[in-house]
Amino acid sequence: MEARDVNALHDSMRKYGIPGTLEPVDPARRAGDWRVVAPDTRRDITEDVIARVAALDRQRPYRGFVVAG
Repeated sequence: MEARDVNALHDSMRKYGIPGTLEPVDPARRAGDWRVVAPDTRRDITEDVIARVAALDRQRPYRGFVVAG
């Protein structure tokens, strides 16, 4: 994941309550690639998180109003 995608992914993770820490792959190059690591194991979970966010973004809301005309 590139640095330009970090803010959007972080916002989605907070929105959906997905745990993880975003950090640069190379701390000396913050403009380079980033990853998501599990808070407890420090394992790279970037692909899992991106897939989960994408799936949740595609879901339709279950609540709402239907107005008959």
